[in-house]
Amino acid sequence: MSETASFEMGSVDRPNRFQVNPVNHQKNNNDNDNNRKLHAPSADPESDGPHEVYRRLTNIEGDLLEDDTFDATQLQLLNKQQPRQHRPSIKSSFRDKDKPSRFKDMQTTTRFQVEPQNEESDSNDSQEDRELLDNEYDTKYAKSFRHFTREALPRLDNYRNMMSIQAAYRPTLDELHNATLTGKRSHSLQRNPDLESGNMNGVLKFGWIKGVLIRCLLNIWGVMLFLRLSWVVGQAGIIEGFVLILTTTAVTTITALSMSAISTNGVIKGGGTYYMISRSLGPEFGGSIGLIFSLANVVACAMYVVGFCESMQAMMTSMDWKIVDGDITDVRIVGSVTILLLLIIVVVGMEWEAKAQIGLLVILLIAIADFLIGSFIGPKSELEKAKGFLGYNATLFQTNLFADYRKENHVQHDFFSVFAIFFPAATGILAGANISGDLKDPQKSIPKGTILAIVITTGTYLLMVVVCGSTVARDATGNLTDMVNGSYEFLNCSMGGCDFGLQNSFQVIELVSGFGPLIYAGCFAATLSSALASLVSAPKVFQALCKDELYPKIVWFAKGYGKNNEPVRGYVLTFIIASAFILIGKLNLIAPLISNFFLAAYMLINFSTFHASLAKPVGWRPTFKYYNMWLSLLGSVLCVAVMFLISWATALITFCVVLALYLIVAYRKPDVNWGSTTQAQTYKNALMSVQQLNNVEDHVKNYRPQILVLSGLPNARPVLVDFAYMLTKNLSLLVCGHVLKGSGSQKYRNYLKDRASNWFRKHHVKGFYALVDGEDFEAGTRALMQATGIGKLKPNIILMGYKTDWQTCERKELVQYFNVMHKALDMYLSVAILRVPQGLDCSQLLGSPENVWSTANCNLDVPRTLQPNESSGDLQATEQSARNVLSGSVDSLSRNVSQDAAKNSGLNIVKTSSTSDLSFIANNQTKDVSGVPDPLDVKAAIEQPNTIRKSKQKHDDPVSLYRGPGGVELPKDVLADLTQFTRKRSHAVIDVWWLYDDGGLTLLLPYIISTRHTWQSCKLRVYALANKQAELEFEQRSMASLLSKFRIDYSDLTLIPDITKKPQETSTQFFNELIKDFMVAEKENGSKATLIEDEALISDDDLLAVVDKTNRYLRIREYLHEQSTKSDLVVMTLPMPRKNIVSAPLYMAWLESLSRNMPPFLFVRGNQTSVLTFYS
Repeated sequence: MSETASFEMGSVDRPNRFQVNPVNHQKNNNDNDNNRKLHAPSADPESDGPHEVYRRLTNIEGDLLEDDTFDATQLQLLNKQQPRQHRPSIKSSFRDKDKPSRFKDMQTTTRFQVEPQNEESDSNDSQEDRELLDNEYDTKYAKSFRHFTREALPRLDNYRNMMSIQAAYRPTLDELHNATLTGKRSHSLQRNPDLESGNMNGVLKFGWIKGVLIRCLLNIWGVMLFLRLSWVVGQAGIIEGFVLILTTTAVTTITALSMSAISTNGVIKGGGTYYMISRSLGPEFGGSIGLIFSLANVVACAMYVVGFCESMQAMMTSMDWKIVDGDITDVRIVGSVTILLLLIIVVVGMEWEAKAQIGLLVILLIAIADFLIGSFIGPKSELEKAKGFLGYNATLFQTNLFADYRKENHVQHDFFSVFAIFFPAATGILAGANISGDLKDPQKSIPKGTILAIVITTGTYLLMVVVCGSTVARDATGNLTDMVNGSYEFLNCSMGGCDFGLQNSFQVIELVSGFGPLIYAGCFAATLSSALASLVSAPKVFQALCKDELYPKIVWFAKGYGKNNEPVRGYVLTFIIASAFILIGKLNLIAPLISNFFLAAYMLINFSTFHASLAKPVGWRPTFKYYNMWLSLLGSVLCVAVMFLISWATALITFCVVLALYLIVAYRKPDVNWGSTTQAQTYKNALMSVQQLNNVEDHVKNYRPQILVLSGLPNARPVLVDFAYMLTKNLSLLVCGHVLKGSGSQKYRNYLKDRASNWFRKHHVKGFYALVDGEDFEAGTRALMQATGIGKLKPNIILMGYKTDWQTCERKELVQYFNVMHKALDMYLSVAILRVPQGLDCSQLLGSPENVWSTANCNLDVPRTLQPNESSGDLQATEQSARNVLSGSVDSLSRNVSQDAAKNSGLNIVKTSSTSDLSFIANNQTKDVSGVPDPLDVKAAIEQPNTIRKSKQKHDDPVSLYRGPGGVELPKDVLADLTQFTRKRSHAVIDVWWLYDDGGLTLLLPYIISTRHTWQSCKLRVYALANKQAELEFEQRSMASLLSKFRIDYSDLTLIPDITKKPQETSTQFFNELIKDFMVAEKENGSKATLIEDEALISDDDLLAVVDKTNRYLRIREYLHEQSTKSDLVVMTLPMPRKNIVSAPLYMAWLESLSRNMPPFLFVRGNQTSVLTFYS
């Protein structure tokens, strides 16, 4: 302790208040000398005042330096500055072992100890001490606040995804609420490089001008600006040209507003369009659009390069230059070289690509300026005038004001056909969003840059429409002879064809320009910039798609290189595909398909905003407010309309491709959780449906058996759950209730819920799991019956397993089991009890991990589940480390599932009744639990990739569904018992013993079973009791008539006439043997404990009061053994447990008499309300 200072600290008499006392463990024999030295002026650092010490320990903003640690010399100085009498003996501490590892690296550290203060120190706590705590603690003791509380202060890092977590640590609720738990941080949590944050040193991030505005301008200003805009003016005229451009702008502007709303609703990472759509609408839509959008950008890149090559070829032809043949071969050669050079630019780095974009933008702006200046200069020669360039002319403006649609290439053009040709000129608004991962602040850059680019390009298009319509004629011959004596005969094309003018020539922009070659440069810049943008966009989007692993075999392309995480593999793939299309040379046929792919992305962006506004999840809080949900819906409709205007065939192809990709992702069920609006809409629809259902009045024709089955964990009693699901499948509600004795941690409750959900998913059971803990079986089941469900979606039947150990179990358990039936009937719930010969509890047979949760030798942490806004790709690093830990412990854990091995390894296993539905867990099982995953499924979970794969075996194969301890294969007879209600049966027989009219439930349930595909060929045999033997034939006809009116098919109807006859002596002896251990001469009246004991006993008076009923059930037992021992299922009306008349063991003896040595047996008692009707 000579080199280490220690703080001692303890609780004071005021709540939530600590006092700090620096204690020097080095004994100082002269406190007065120390005090004198403290107050004497000195230049020595140790003699500085407390404020000077605090200044040295903090930066200019008051934040502590060196991770809130300070060396011992400063601590000793602080020790000296406060007299001993002002230092209360309170103790508080942090051990070195609890410190993050970054603190342990310091040679001189501070150690704390926590002790409760004794009463004497409380009494000596003076007012000065309190003032010191309130006023001087923060400044003079220079210790950060977080060292004195378990609470975490609101910090940005606490809300990041788990992959970017750092030292800022938010404790769990258990750690805060439970004083006996402490946060276990076995390793320091260090920040992983968050490449999206833009704060990494050396990572290049763009602002809104260079990153969005310039890219969108270059992508929107394409070849169409120089080669097709003049033709559009010639066909549509100035007025309709304005309408056409403004309509196009409306579509892109609405899309930009929708995209702005999405991009400002949270942090946007890499992936641009794909990221926004997938996080808004879910992985199905996002994955399909991401793939076709990447492909569209690749092919568009090839198209732009081919456009550049064709422009280059036209220029070379005018100069009589050629490389090989002056045709398609030259295009291929130039195109291949061009795409290779573009690849080199982007692979070298985004900085070079950005510089290239700026250079191309300058050339493009010069070309546009050249065109505008040339329009004011006017025709520079008679030849230019002969070609239709007249300069600004009012008559010409008036002539070109209106449309003049003509027929070209066997196509009669109209507004919509011209619109379809021009619309691709307005695309490209996603160029900035596609590199969202390379933007400093995507939330501000994307809206600002995209909308401003649309405004600038729209203004440019409109201006150029006016200029072209005011200066160039629609038709011109180009013959100088037609201009003799100032004649305008060169504008008359009636005598022959005209090759010049707005309608006939694509070189109008060059004709008008002041210097023609600059227009060629502008064409080159427009094509190359668009090609460069597409070459960058496609790999960026594809990389984000690959990271999420929505499709198989593409994760290899997710790897990035360099500080900017560049998708070099994607660049190479894009180069290969684009080169293949360039070698084809002719891309006009697939150009409409590419436009439709882009429009499909626009459509889903608009629909995402509409859907989010419609679902209104709490998380939908975009900071961009200038959007409207109905405007976004209109944008989606317009995008679809434009798709069909461009080409209805390619529109259908686009929808088919999107649908196919959607179904692939939906089929694979990727392991992602992004909080999409489809999830929010699902909740909203369910809530509205439940509310609407609540307003619907009950009717007997709409009765549905809604079952609460007391199964515990579904995997503990799979036969009971399978039987319940056979009754509710595609029909009604199924809830598996689990009563957990003692209070369990939330971690354990979540573990059980996950286990149940996984079992439901694996066995294709559509049900719910309800867990109640902290109660005994009776109280827990009562809570389940009262609280389970909502509105009309509440159980109306409680299904229990038969308690086969009722004779040997504790009397209290027997009484609780019996009281559950009373409570259910009190609540007007129907009661059903299922008994199967082999028993229902399979937890030991299947090696259920429910009983091996508390593992003293396994210190595994709960595997980190998917966090909101994360994909499976975000978990790779964490999963890799988890696999290393799990792989060494799975085998040993699996081998220790059995009871004997568990005892040897320190596992606490609780024996439960083999067939009972009492789902008790020992109290000690829920204490200090760790999140150990299922020991049987860990290996499978490790071997499974993030996305759920389809097993080679059939899903319904019992061998794959059920395994023994350690994953061993079960015998065929055991598998047959486990699947007795799920495997298909042929010629099965169901015997229905409808003894009493309970509302018809005894008859309805076997009828529902007979409609299931596994029991479709079964026969129903109905048995009923006759009132009088003399009227036996009449009663049989009446029962047959009733069954026919109920429209229930049956194979046989039998009435039992002599039910009141005395049973055989063997039956009576059998019954007496059952109850002999519970018989007493007379019950005692006493305490509550005595009353509970009395309920589990049978007196002579009890037996005498129900002797007729007992004989009746023994007589029915005899008939059962005669008629139904070879049936596949027996359904019988449950005897009514009369309150204060029948005791628990007597009632169970009745049930035992009826169901022992019988096939699967179901007791049913309706709530005396009709569930059958013969009215239509």
